Amino acid sequence: MKPNTYTKLYVHLVFTPDGRQLAFKESLKTEVHKYIYGIIKGLDCYPVLINGTEDHVHVLTGFKPTLAISDLMRDIKRSSAIYINQKKIFPYGFKWQEGYGAFTVGYKELNIVYNYILNQEDHHKKTIFREEYFNLLNDNGVDYDENYLFKFYD
Repeated sequence: MKPNTYTKLYVHLVFTPDGRQLAFKESLKTEVHKYIYGIIKGLDCYPVLINGTEDHVHVLTGFKPTLAISDLMRDIKRSSAIYINQKKIFPYGFKWQEGYGAFTVGYKELNIVYNYILNQEDHHKKTIFREEYFNLLNDNGVDYDENYLFKFYD
């Protein structure tokens, strides 16, 4: 009998629309999050939670080691932007900003990250997205150049 390979990998993703569009009013936010959930499932990943505010999205998902996070993000952004643009909600079209944040999550941290994402609306009554993103980068030990981060609109 040969040994098998076992993995349990999770990632916390953060990304934001391009431009000053506060794109995700409540009804659209729910619809887009459901669509993103379907994209992730279609890639044989395990979406745990998707939430955010009008100007950014958080995704907590499990994924297989054969799927690169960059490919996961490319597919989420590409497919969801096409979906949003087909709805013709924005007169000049919709696109996501380049880049994203991706932070590994250990199994024992899942509940903490889940609750953090679940409570985004309350969190952002006290903290703006820029501050939140810097905190995520710093808390996860990410070296970054402020010249190459999202365009923040606060």
